[in-house]
Amino acid sequence: MANPLRAEVVRLYKNLLYLGREYPKGGEYFRARLRAAFSKNRSVQEPEKIRELISRGEFVARELEALYYLRKYRAMKKRYYDE
Repeated sequence: MANPLRAEVVRLYKNLLYLGREYPKGGEYFRARLRAAFSKNRSVQEPEKIRELISRGEFVARELEALYYLRKYRAMKKRYYDE
């Protein structure tokens, strides 16, 4: 029987993979770390633990988005304002 949270986990993985393309240390570095993290937790079966891991992954996604917005802001500020 398939786990009902599987689709949510796959969606999170794809979202993080997409966000990781612009990672400062490189997309391949991020991809390897992401794959290792998901493989490490592959054997988790309890729905509560899976939900906890999903929420942790969503937190990481929000942090990545914040990192990218900050980088974009710094580039715009550097371009238009003298320091």
